[in-house]
Amino acid sequence: MNKKNVYLGMFFASLFGALMAIGGVLYFVDTGADGYPSISDRQEAVLVGLKPDGESENTYIVPEGLNFIEAAEQVTPGVVHIRSQYGSGQYSMNPLDNMFRQGRPAQSSGSGVIISDDGYIVTNNHVIEDASQVEVVLNDKREYSAKVIGTDPTTDLALIKIDAADLQFVRYGNSDKIKTGEWVLAVGNPFNLNSTVTAGIVSAKARNIGILRDENNLQIESFLQTDAAVNPGNSGGALVNLKGQLVGINTAIATPTGTYAGYSFAVPVNLVKKVMDDLLEFGEVQRGLLGIRINDVNARLAEDQGLKDIKGIYVVDVNENSAAEEAGIESEDVIFEIDGEEVASVAELQELVARKRPGDEISVAYRRDGSIKRTKAVLKNFEGNTDLIKKEVSAAIEGAQFEELSSSELKALGIGNGVRVKRLGPGKWAEAGFEKGDVIVSIDRKRVDNVKELHRILADKEGGVLVEGIDENGKRFYEAIGW
Repeated sequence: MNKKNVYLGMFFASLFGALMAIGGVLYFVDTGADGYPSISDRQEAVLVGLKPDGESENTYIVPEGLNFIEAAEQVTPGVVHIRSQYGSGQYSMNPLDNMFRQGRPAQSSGSGVIISDDGYIVTNNHVIEDASQVEVVLNDKREYSAKVIGTDPTTDLALIKIDAADLQFVRYGNSDKIKTGEWVLAVGNPFNLNSTVTAGIVSAKARNIGILRDENNLQIESFLQTDAAVNPGNSGGALVNLKGQLVGINTAIATPTGTYAGYSFAVPVNLVKKVMDDLLEFGEVQRGLLGIRINDVNARLAEDQGLKDIKGIYVVDVNENSAAEEAGIESEDVIFEIDGEEVASVAELQELVARKRPGDEISVAYRRDGSIKRTKAVLKNFEGNTDLIKKEVSAAIEGAQFEELSSSELKALGIGNGVRVKRLGPGKWAEAGFEKGDVIVSIDRKRVDNVKELHRILADKEGGVLVEGIDENGKRFYEAIGW
């Protein structure tokens, strides 16, 4: 036998022995249906030699300009869940419990955006409208009772406050600078699903969809339209850009079903800022008005009126003693610019004017008989003057009239809630020793946030009530009144 045959025999003998050994191990070890004992081991074995996706398991690649993660992390802690209660009773997080309650109070829920570290929150008016109690649940599950500072049905916005400090808030952005096609995120609580983030683009600006109503026809609809998914419960939540800046408050959806069908609408933040400041300072929105009736210029109107350009807003009529009349604007003029900003629709003009207060001056550019004219107009309120108004004083309660305090007045007194005695005539309050300027903080240990709440609490009282108050000097007192 030569050496070659010897070596081949040794090779095949070794190979046979190895195969027998492996077969014996597999026979005595339970390897599972597919021949390996561990899924994770199997995955590691199959992936041997492949390059890892990154340096660690948490590494991700974000294309430049599409960083949703950073914006979502910044904004989510500043968006809250709002639960509104109508009547008395407790809210249940179980929707079936709420659905099948018979004769129990109704509840609704929505979202809100923290806009200051000391607890001011913006939401939609329709989220808290006519609620007897408003509760706020933060992203970290803390719960607070909220005070309604003020509401504005004409923009569907409301300002509420919770007694908290050092809160993470969402920074204001600039809705004028946002562009159609720009990426945005909607953050809110649809269907009670807390802290939900969806993405989309701005589909259009200054959109009027005809959902708001006002008896004086002062409603403002100049919505940002997006295709970010928004559903019931998102109302009052944040629309933000990829820097995490607030650019709008999600308000409505266009849908034939009641749920998201492709488009949602948000109040632009530049209008939100003005409304919030008005509600904070006055408790009422201060609306500056030009005093004109207007229409969009379209091809048909341009042909009917002999207009050369299909641009701008056509002045149908000018009110007597209005800001527009005093500025020299006439019917059949075509306004195309407000304060240097081009306006191409009624919605755009209304939004720009609605950002101003009575007494503010705006510049107006318009066309008349083919020539361009410019003028200054001093805006007026609905009453035809430049006065700023505070929240209306309620009707008398047992000889006393009450008014609501601004946030600065509450802060000066060192309190978070209360209503002040505005006028005092014969009645139970005067008999008990109350004086003009006294602030009512609570009745029978129930806090009084506004005049409406004072009415509601006293409507159910019989016999005596214990009133906690603060006098004009800031001294706290307790007084019993026979009711």
